[in-house]
Amino acid sequence: MAIHFIHYYAHFWDLNFLYDTYVLFVIYMFLPMPTVKAPVLLGCSISCIYILFFFIEEIFYNNVEITHISNLLNISIDLVDYIWFNLLGTFFRLMTDIIVRSSFLERHQFMTEDIMLKGAREQEKMLLHSILPPQIAQPFQDDIRSRIALSGRRHGMRSRHQQTKERIMAIQTHPDVTILYADVVNYTHLTTTLSVEELVTVLHDLYASFDVAASFYRAQRIKFLGDCYYCVAGLSVPDPDHAKCCINLAHAMIAHIRDVRESRNLDIDMRIGVHSGSILAGVIGSAKLQYDIWGEDVVIANKLESTGVPGHVHISEKTLSLMVDHNFEILPATQQARDDIYLREHNIKTFLIAATDITNTPATSKMSTAFYVLPPKDKSKPINLDVHEELRKEFAEMPAGILSSMFKFLSRKGDGRRPLLGFVFLNFRDPTLEYNFMQEPDHLFKYCILLSWVVYISLFYVQSVDNQTLHSVNYVMHALSFIFQTVVVFIMWYKWLCHWRYHKQMHRYSKYSCFIFYCSHEIQRNLIARLCIYMFIILMYFLIIGLVLMDCDPTEFVVLHIESKLYLYEMSSSVCFQPWVLTKMLCLIIGVTLIFTGIPLTVKIVVGIVEASIYAIVIFFQYDYLFRNSSSTNPTFDPEICHCLLVSITLLSLYFMERQVEFNNKINYNWRVELLNKQQDAHITNKSITILLHNLLPTHVVKLYLTSLEKHEMYFESHKMVAVMFATLKNFEMDMSKLRFLNEIIFEFDAVLSQYKNECLVDKIKIVGCTYMAACGLHIREKRSQTTFSETEISWRDRQASPTANSLRREVSRAKEHMESFALRTQGVTSHPNDEVVFVITLFALDLMRTVWTINKLYKSIPLDKMFAGELSIGISSGEVMAGVVGASQVHYDIWGNPVNMASRMDSTGVPGFIQVTEESAVILRRCGLECDYRGMTYVKGRGILPTYFVGIDDNLEFRSPENM
Repeated sequence: MAIHFIHYYAHFWDLNFLYDTYVLFVIYMFLPMPTVKAPVLLGCSISCIYILFFFIEEIFYNNVEITHISNLLNISIDLVDYIWFNLLGTFFRLMTDIIVRSSFLERHQFMTEDIMLKGAREQEKMLLHSILPPQIAQPFQDDIRSRIALSGRRHGMRSRHQQTKERIMAIQTHPDVTILYADVVNYTHLTTTLSVEELVTVLHDLYASFDVAASFYRAQRIKFLGDCYYCVAGLSVPDPDHAKCCINLAHAMIAHIRDVRESRNLDIDMRIGVHSGSILAGVIGSAKLQYDIWGEDVVIANKLESTGVPGHVHISEKTLSLMVDHNFEILPATQQARDDIYLREHNIKTFLIAATDITNTPATSKMSTAFYVLPPKDKSKPINLDVHEELRKEFAEMPAGILSSMFKFLSRKGDGRRPLLGFVFLNFRDPTLEYNFMQEPDHLFKYCILLSWVVYISLFYVQSVDNQTLHSVNYVMHALSFIFQTVVVFIMWYKWLCHWRYHKQMHRYSKYSCFIFYCSHEIQRNLIARLCIYMFIILMYFLIIGLVLMDCDPTEFVVLHIESKLYLYEMSSSVCFQPWVLTKMLCLIIGVTLIFTGIPLTVKIVVGIVEASIYAIVIFFQYDYLFRNSSSTNPTFDPEICHCLLVSITLLSLYFMERQVEFNNKINYNWRVELLNKQQDAHITNKSITILLHNLLPTHVVKLYLTSLEKHEMYFESHKMVAVMFATLKNFEMDMSKLRFLNEIIFEFDAVLSQYKNECLVDKIKIVGCTYMAACGLHIREKRSQTTFSETEISWRDRQASPTANSLRREVSRAKEHMESFALRTQGVTSHPNDEVVFVITLFALDLMRTVWTINKLYKSIPLDKMFAGELSIGISSGEVMAGVVGASQVHYDIWGNPVNMASRMDSTGVPGFIQVTEESAVILRRCGLECDYRGMTYVKGRGILPTYFVGIDDNLEFRSPENM
């Protein structure tokens, strides 16, 4: 304005304004105002100042009769221009504000998901390493995650290649290690005299402390089997002092168990055997994976433990030779070790090391602390604090500004080789990502349609005011365009109108309303539909420009203009359009062109450049005389240049405005894609955690265990009736070739196990060498989970439901009928309501025998050395058991009680090819309709001579029914 006044009073040059439009763009785009209200107020204030200046200038300086209607209409044109430039700026700020706020929310969600994912991955890693050592855990983790992802794509159906891949063994050879076997002396007395809470507390105290000491002495716990704890030194990382580490660990374990004995007044001690050599270590099977070790040296270490002396460490000569410098007291071996047949056959000389007082070592000081593998959550520090702290760091990199953050993201590498976005058009370098972005629905499209409709009315108004001699064809074209845009606006806003009208009451919409809803949804969703509407609107705008140009004859204007100069009269303004009015109309059209949402930026830039180029042709070639004789904005510039300058400023300003919006949209979309990937990864991780938890613990224990863990409590339970089974492959040598065959057998056992679910659920407890341990009845019926591990979405082995499950239910139902019938015949004889679990575990044992028979028959036809010549010996017992989760570095679910001990003895004293049961279990099986043959009195270690029975099985591996029920 100051420049305008200076030129007017100093040189009498009446210049037009150029910077008013630019100032408005600066207010809405560049000024750092955090809210929309501030730029709107400032922009409206600036516009009012300009309008007031025009009004004063027209009255006082140009002596214009303001009461004349034509003069008021001319001022109204400027008023309409300012109104719509402010509306465009406000619309831009609203879009920017929405996008920036959504960016913050999406980034907040992204960071939250990222922190949650990191925690889930750490939990997954800890759980996996509690099952498998780190050196072999990664392939299993990758396999689990790949199968979860594949199941989501193929609904659980996997290729034959992947089914074969499951059977690849993860077994490694370790030629130089030391094995430690430790056995709790008088353990049977503990399980029969202590309550379940006391037993779990004592065992957790012992085993968790042993885990801490093993970690300190660089030994890796393999597993514990009731009263037996064994670990290996030099396994994961080669250690030249592995023998001495195991000896020191043994002394720490003896010292701790003696402390527990004194503090709890328990008659327990520790018997330990240590041997050095080579082993095979890894996992076999497909369910309840457990890391284990095999080999002759493993058997020797076990023999050293069983032939040792409580409170002493029984070592082999090889282990002693590896301890170059030591100060231990070496004692001669026990007579039992010298008489052991296995040790004599392998020429193993043994020695005893007396217990040493090491209570002041760092290991024993740490052994008093027992902890779980999953640390309880720190509720004093919520996860939100971590999220907010991360967000404070991330917010500086978010595209809230336009320059620094934009260039930072433009230079960021999307795939490690090139920037994520193109510099000019901000297109994704990845064509797939760009295509998916363009297919995104545009929920702001209806606002652009409404804005374009009002702009069209404004352009029509400006045309009507500027040229008051419109022809009838103009009105027809305007009417058609107006009807089309009004219909589109109605379709896009009909849903909102219905919601506004009926949001407080129930309303049943007609099929016509539903059709309009569908059309509105399709327009927002379909890029082609949006492009067609967009191009039609732009053509309608240019139709107005075209009609304005057609109503002006440039030749006639030249003649009249020359005559007015010669004869000194004022030429009528209705002869042709006013150039500056038309230029501002084009600037408004360019504004709508570039600010339209849901249209690719490349298309908008190309259309805007085409509009500016066509208008430049009009200025310099078609109507050059008209524009050359219009007012200028600078004394040194030709008017045509000033017109082009205003168009260029508008085009560039709106380009940078829309560039910022497009940039924010692209970055938001990229974050949404990354967020979806994070969520998918988190979903896979959570599924993996579920699999791992179910691999560690029975299904019903998982939720209860985690609840106990949150409360810093130990998990334990007791069951009145549980059937326990031990099944051992006899005469099975543990070399690499046999282990591969054992892996196949365990896979088939696990396949049979997968059929025993729901009410007939059988839980696999552990595998020890060639012994398969399982139990039935561990699930609490009142609180039984609705799904089991074999029914989860992803299991270790995906299997379709087979007729076996139905036949199993029929067999169990038949057994229950026999039990009810027996109860009616024998009045006064009571039975436990869960006695059918004995029948279920016996049926499972028979299925295992059938599996072994099938495998033997299959391999007999192979012209190789005998792969498997042994048979399956099975022992079953039932009764009350205790269960719980113990351990520190590797949590372990185990069961204890007389049925566990007796089932193990039934297996060890059994006969290959038979199922041996205790007298109590035989009575239950007879009530279920099975025949049990009395074997005789059998010596059972720790219990003396007891009557035992064989389950009646015929030559076809079917149960025999008793002759007299």
